[in-house]
Amino acid sequence: MEKHQFTARELRALIIPLIADSFLSILIGMADTIMVSACGEAAVSGVSLVDTISNLLITVFSAFATGGAVVVSQYLGHGEADKARDSAKNLIYISIAISVLMTAIILPIRSHVIDVLFGSIEPLVKGYTDDYFVPILISYPFLAVYSGLTAISRAERKSFRTMMVSLLMNVTNIGGNAILIYIVGLGPRGAGIASLASRVAGCAAMAMLMMNRKEELNIRGLLKGPVSPALIARILRIGIPSGLEGAAFHIGKIMVQSLVASLGTSAIAINAVVGNFNAYANIPGNGINLAMITIIGQCRGQNNIKDVKYYTKLLLTLAFAATFALTMPSILITPQIVGFYGLEAASYEAAVPICRLCLFMCFAIWPLAFTIPNMLKAVGDVRFILLASFSSMWLCRVGGAFLFVRFFGMGVEGIWYAMYLDWAFRGILYSVRVLHGRWVDKKVI
Repeated sequence: MEKHQFTARELRALIIPLIADSFLSILIGMADTIMVSACGEAAVSGVSLVDTISNLLITVFSAFATGGAVVVSQYLGHGEADKARDSAKNLIYISIAISVLMTAIILPIRSHVIDVLFGSIEPLVKGYTDDYFVPILISYPFLAVYSGLTAISRAERKSFRTMMVSLLMNVTNIGGNAILIYIVGLGPRGAGIASLASRVAGCAAMAMLMMNRKEELNIRGLLKGPVSPALIARILRIGIPSGLEGAAFHIGKIMVQSLVASLGTSAIAINAVVGNFNAYANIPGNGINLAMITIIGQCRGQNNIKDVKYYTKLLLTLAFAATFALTMPSILITPQIVGFYGLEAASYEAAVPICRLCLFMCFAIWPLAFTIPNMLKAVGDVRFILLASFSSMWLCRVGGAFLFVRFFGMGVEGIWYAMYLDWAFRGILYSVRVLHGRWVDKKVI
């Protein structure tokens, strides 16, 4: 039997908690939308619009966390624990600097940001967006540091504890929502405050764990440095293209969201519900994608190209299988799930078929578009990902959405048809890149 770098037990110990962690991360956003639905469609729409902007900014934090995870994983694979530890500290420096800067810039002009991005929306929806946006903006530094610390922890294969911290965050968020929305009556503002509290709790818990002297990648002495321009450059070499790629994805999404906003409050609410279905369906895939960074990164750090290829095939197959197992039963009970969102009757009838198609497409093509690029990131082939994502975003998602909605007169379903076109095009580009093997010569360390 051929021997590989990771045993089956090690893979299970890494992947299963990451899938659970992915579920818990998604649950925070879904809980806000579902629990705030008690305040009506306008509240759901307000939270949805803010989440669209927030997801763009969170992508930047995630991109730098990914860059740090790739560098740390490759140093660990290469047997250079000291450089891995210094890389971990420099990732935290980057995370703090970027997140504080973003919050300081956006907080005073948040109302103008909403106006520019979404144009004329109903006054009630506008009020809810501001209520929710303020605590979410304040939470960014805590979320950025939490993202960096969890990326470091995953790089050393300690995914069980990131799952447990994510569970703590969910308990804090859902409990806070229950008190602040249902009992105190703060509506979307209460949902935002609960999210802030959960991110503070998650950041504090991960920081305490990573301060342990016995921790291989402990961050003790964080205030003393060293600040290493060379290590920061390596992290940014992955993080900046990944951030631009993610930013392009979400900027396109915001442009499409402005198109949705022009269709009215009902369309915004339907789109928010379908977005939650999309996030739910991709839970196993997102967990596997996180594992891909660690597994492929450590294999590449050892220059083990054979196992890079082996684990790419294995994890991609696993992503398809896990997504199929989750989405197929969900298609059968889609009407019941949509019923939880409190939509009006006409909105409910329109949402059910769109949600069902979304579940099917998540199984059919999503892994090609979003699992494969994590392999390319882990080996350092980030420029190709940036080029492919830019091309696909503007040609398929943005261009297709305006074509389907403005030219063909479709509603929300046209937005999602363009999304699936984007996924398919990305999947083709990434698959061809992997098969041609041009990533083999890419290096990070």
